[in-house]
Amino acid sequence: MSDLPTSDLLSRHRAVLPAWVSLYYEQPIEIVSGWGCRVTDAEGRSYLDFFAGILTNMLGYDVPEVREAVERQLRSGVVHTSTLYLIRSQIELAERIAELSGIEDAKVFFTNSGTEANETALLLATNARRSDQVLALRNSYHGRSYAATAVTGNRSWKNSSLSPVNVHYLHGTDRAQFPQLTDREYLDFCAADLRQVLATATAKDVACLIAEPVQGVGGFTAAPDGLLGTYRDILAEHGVLFVSDEVQTGWGRTGDHFWGYQAHGVTPDVLTFAKGLGNGFAIGGVVARAELMDALPAAGISTFGGNPLATTAAKATLEYLLAHDLQQNAKRLGSLMIDQLTKATSQLPGVGEVRGKGLMFAVDLLDPETGAPAPALAARALEEARARGLLVGKGGLYGHTLRMAPPMTLAEEEAREGVGLLIDALTATYR
Repeated sequence: MSDLPTSDLLSRHRAVLPAWVSLYYEQPIEIVSGWGCRVTDAEGRSYLDFFAGILTNMLGYDVPEVREAVERQLRSGVVHTSTLYLIRSQIELAERIAELSGIEDAKVFFTNSGTEANETALLLATNARRSDQVLALRNSYHGRSYAATAVTGNRSWKNSSLSPVNVHYLHGTDRAQFPQLTDREYLDFCAADLRQVLATATAKDVACLIAEPVQGVGGFTAAPDGLLGTYRDILAEHGVLFVSDEVQTGWGRTGDHFWGYQAHGVTPDVLTFAKGLGNGFAIGGVVARAELMDALPAAGISTFGGNPLATTAAKATLEYLLAHDLQQNAKRLGSLMIDQLTKATSQLPGVGEVRGKGLMFAVDLLDPETGAPAPALAARALEEARARGLLVGKGGLYGHTLRMAPPMTLAEEEAREGVGLLIDALTATYR
């Protein structure tokens, strides 16, 4: 346990870190150790982790294969060299990701985060099309930097109306706003709306559409399967590129597919990734066709992107993921938990939609009398879950959604335990 009282650490946090760096819980916790899918805080309390560092600790904690690979690299004395030198682990990792990406003649550029990866993707697309026009989805989130914030379609995460790109937002994950439409009618409506946007709101030569196959911060909302493929077909008529933001959906987390884009019958021109690949080590990246990746006219490097330590950790993480078929584990346990949660919450007035794919699922919390989004109840449910030893996340357009994304190494008994604790927390919230 830590020698430092949590209350003292909290006051020091508030004194030196920005006010907009938010913390979960009325009494925030410091996580000091972890093993498998469980963590321990500075007070010695243990938790089953169903949020995994915002989907980043993909294999959980203290995985021997990853730890030993990192320790070997540390013992070499080389943690950093920069992209001005050959980095064996970077090259080997890029070869594997290019092969897995589904993109023909792919090249990979490594960054430190998903934000940086999406910035690079926007740079590639706008350079290729010689245009600053970008299409994005409503309720989306693509990062914290200037351009990434500009293409984010969630007002809670936009600090400024200023933008280096000219953005137009499309429908796609707002199916609930059109209850009068059948699923087929909604798809047709979205396609017609895109054609209308291209005909009326944009100039020629739009650069790209950037979309998350499952929106992360947006509350694990997803476009209906096939919609992004329909969008891509329309955009291809105009030469517009498609960027699939796989920062949260990649690596098999959605269960049915290794990449989120595969649910839509489409292959993107550009794919971005981050989070889970490093299992806690900072890494992100971009995959694109060589003609796009090689086309930037100026010199470029990444000082820290693709460094020997991060790529060694990522290689070990990816090898473990594939060797243990964690995608299938995500599919099986995700279905189990989503089914149990759906059945249990159907008896709780005020609990809204339960949705998700694989180990990426969510539940909306609503006011039981009005049916309006209830962020205060979501905050209470977060506390109730923590009190029972379960860590979950929060999100959604109105902050009214609980998000669950446990490590992909989750065991069945842990899945049953976690969903049981979650159901208990929701029951207590609406009691």
